[in-house]
Amino acid sequence: MRVAILGGTGSFGRALAGRLAAVGEDEIVIGSRDAARAQETAAEVGGGRASGATNDDAVRGVDLAVLAVKAEAALDTARGVAAALGTTPLLSVASAIRFEKGVGMLPDPEALSLAERVQAVVDAPVAAGLHSIAASNLEQDVPDEDALVCGDDAQAKALALELAGRLVGGRSLDAGPLASARALEGLTAVIVNLNRRYKGHAGVRVTGVG
Repeated sequence: MRVAILGGTGSFGRALAGRLAAVGEDEIVIGSRDAARAQETAAEVGGGRASGATNDDAVRGVDLAVLAVKAEAALDTARGVAAALGTTPLLSVASAIRFEKGVGMLPDPEALSLAERVQAVVDAPVAAGLHSIAASNLEQDVPDEDALVCGDDAQAKALALELAGRLVGGRSLDAGPLASARALEGLTAVIVNLNRRYKGHAGVRVTGVG
């Protein structure tokens, strides 16, 4: 699969590119607003399996694009690449969580998930997933956890599930329609709170599913 990672110079994007490069089954294009920075990151983490380009150039001709920018930049980045992206499936991985002193991380108060808001600004079918997987877990080794993916478009979801399955030691699981991203994105806040409280590297394993 040819995969574009938008925001590939950030912490999660770098970790994702590095893990995919280690697996060695995909061609990776790291996207950034700065092509030189993208190329530098590709050389550092890609193991010869990655290239770098501007976000617009990165999404052209790929099978799947991954929107791996920070939550506050997700909508603007999606709008910016919408024309170049066309109808290429897009996987949204960000969660718009927030920190409140004395309380911890809180889910986004918006009624719609960030992924649903991204779907409203692009023609591409959007899937959502990987919200429970931390960048640090991807960097260390194959995470011993499951990956959850949701979406309304069958092809976009199938590609996202295929990609997710290469990232974890557990399973990639279909979590239903894109509306399920409201719960999956909120799960990021739960994971971060667990990691803070127990000084761990929490992930998710789903039991009772064959």
